[in-house]
Amino acid sequence: MEIIGYFASVLIGISLGLIGGGGSILTVPVLVYLFGVDPVLATAYSLFIVGSTSLVGALPKYREGMVNLKTAVIFGIPSILAVYATRAWLVPLIPNPVFSVGSFVVSKAMLMMGLFALLMVFASVSMIRDKKGAAADNGDSGPQQFNYPMILLEGAIVGVLTGLVGAGGGFLIIPALVLFSKLPMKQAVGTSLLIIAAKSLFGFLGDLSHYKLDWVLLGSVTVLAIAGIFLGNRLSRKIDGAKLKKAFGWFVLVMGIYILFKELYLSPAGVAAH
Repeated sequence: MEIIGYFASVLIGISLGLIGGGGSILTVPVLVYLFGVDPVLATAYSLFIVGSTSLVGALPKYREGMVNLKTAVIFGIPSILAVYATRAWLVPLIPNPVFSVGSFVVSKAMLMMGLFALLMVFASVSMIRDKKGAAADNGDSGPQQFNYPMILLEGAIVGVLTGLVGAGGGFLIIPALVLFSKLPMKQAVGTSLLIIAAKSLFGFLGDLSHYKLDWVLLGSVTVLAIAGIFLGNRLSRKIDGAKLKKAFGWFVLVMGIYILFKELYLSPAGVAAH
């Protein structure tokens, strides 16, 4: 299973390089189901892996003029504050077990994976439909206009979600940048990578005092994911990104439904209740 896990680690980076998101959707399931990492700890690992990989991926995008720094700062500040606060204070406050109904017990790990699976389903719908992103890629989007209240609100919401489930949230960030900042799709992808990197790595700092980390595993997966993002950037010049994004969306949908089923019906609590 670990060999499959290392192969899947490369796919995390390929996904980020090809479509500007999706890597974090793979990271937590890979860590939990292939490497046997505790789900709560896996969300912390995911922040470091996705943050580091996105930072490396953002550098060539910046050199190509595909990163809008002003937008990254406006969106990134509330997002960074929210994710750090969530990891440092909110997640440690969640009780274990969270609650129980009869023989059905919802543990902290089960809650985290359940939230993550719901996020996967939501992300898959966004990737499969992708009407707004496709429309935004048809040439010049006009002068940039900021809807400041919505950008700040979206940044804070994405930060809390990132903190809770360890997902970078590119599928939420990219539509927000297209809609509220009027960025062209390709520039939204590059800017998204920088925002994901900043908030994920700052969120990870909020975890350092709470967990004992396996730096060998963390470093290995991160290096492979970084190798994957270079490969993804190369492939993005040859593969139709719109078709790939839709196919990836269907894959994420199937994975999200499977995780929900596994946590609700195949976990010890689920078996006991059913």
